[in-house]
Amino acid sequence: MTTAQKPPEGMTVPQPSPTLVAGTGASVALLVVLFASFMDLLDATIVTIAAPAIVQDLEASDAQIQWTIAAYVLALGAGLITGGRLGDQSGRKRLFMIGLAGFMVTSALCALAADPGMLIGMRAAQGLAAGAMVPQVFGIIRASFAPGERAKAFGAYGAVQGLASIAGPLLGGLLVDADLFGLGWRTIFWINVPVSILALIIGAKVLPESRAASSARLDLLGAVLAASSILLLLLPIIQTETWGWTWVSYVLLAAGILVLAAFITYERRLAARGNEPVFDPALLKIRAFAGGLSASVLFFGGIGSFFLTLSVYLQNGTGRPAWETGLVILPYALGSIITSGLGVALAAKAGRVLLIAGALAIAVSQLVLWLIVKDGSDPGYWLLALALFIGGLGLGLAAPILVSVVLAGVPGRNAGAAGGVLSTVNQIGGAVGIAVLGTIFFTTATGSTNGPPALIDYSNALSIVLLVSAGLYLCTALVMLALPKSAAEYTE
Repeated sequence: MTTAQKPPEGMTVPQPSPTLVAGTGASVALLVVLFASFMDLLDATIVTIAAPAIVQDLEASDAQIQWTIAAYVLALGAGLITGGRLGDQSGRKRLFMIGLAGFMVTSALCALAADPGMLIGMRAAQGLAAGAMVPQVFGIIRASFAPGERAKAFGAYGAVQGLASIAGPLLGGLLVDADLFGLGWRTIFWINVPVSILALIIGAKVLPESRAASSARLDLLGAVLAASSILLLLLPIIQTETWGWTWVSYVLLAAGILVLAAFITYERRLAARGNEPVFDPALLKIRAFAGGLSASVLFFGGIGSFFLTLSVYLQNGTGRPAWETGLVILPYALGSIITSGLGVALAAKAGRVLLIAGALAIAVSQLVLWLIVKDGSDPGYWLLALALFIGGLGLGLAAPILVSVVLAGVPGRNAGAAGGVLSTVNQIGGAVGIAVLGTIFFTTATGSTNGPPALIDYSNALSIVLLVSAGLYLCTALVMLALPKSAAEYTE
């Protein structure tokens, strides 16, 4: 450094974050953060399948079991953006490890819950821990891989997102039915503990530390506005089945929109003054990021609700046990695994084509399933497997590429914040999908007869969900037309 280049006395020059050499070290680091992401996504859905067992064991009311499911999503959604910015400023590895340790402890406390109130409280704490952990994944991937290799890493993350959405309902059912060590539903939380311990031990050795160069103070008001807007928007949606749509729901939704507008306005003014907001609205000017967020809402809005309703149809409608339900849905996972690698390999040449093809394949899968179940008979395994395999092929093509395109054009200093926004949008999409399509499904199934729902009732309910979901993915394909032609158009 020449004399002219030296900083003023007392000022520290930010040092570049260490980067792992491509190879075993980077691969192990990727596995650590992917395991953590998988556990988070799993816990967002797994309780839904275990809910009847929780109700029976803890004598929980309908409202309490609703809060058990909602508390995690609400706390997670409220903490993601703030968690991303904290990681950017204080160190992504540090906050990831703190969040992972908190996730492990709160999972154990959920498993030890003696009453519904304790379970609800620990689920909220578990969501907050995940809110600190999850946004660091994107920044750690950037610090672990060279620019040319990040697409594959983000592709692996996208594949894990899709697989976790599938595994949640299946693993929940299998663990409850297995009743390991007589623990019943509590095993869905205990399983997080050994995985977290292993990830903590390995992560301490292999994860690189990285942070944004700036040391600006945390935007506390922006963080509060962001969390408040997400809470106000998600609460009436998640509670739809319990509350219905009353004037309270509309007031909360309107308040959420107003607070969200205030948040964006405040952040824009803060950025204009040269300060660092918790979320820089300038990110929305990046075409891939803005368009990808819209596509993510639609895309992930259909996945969670589809597998929730399909699992209930297969188990309660056709009488299949949990393990057989897993065998039925297995072709979806296999199809996703087959095309995930192919999609990542071709993303630089035909990213948009693959995205649209994937969304259309899922729409076709939903329509084929509609033809299979609409007559009210118990469909055979191979018919279901074929339709689900087509959907899996589409998921593998679209999910990994979508993540790569959305994040590829985001500056490295905003990686954590952008990752938090993307994860928040995915959570909102999933919550809205489960709330809306889940309500349609259960209302149709239980409202068509005076007695317990029969197979024809579940078939009618699933048929409606499948038609709506197919339309959802057709709209997703249209939105994807606005995305760049390939992921290679965006480089850091």
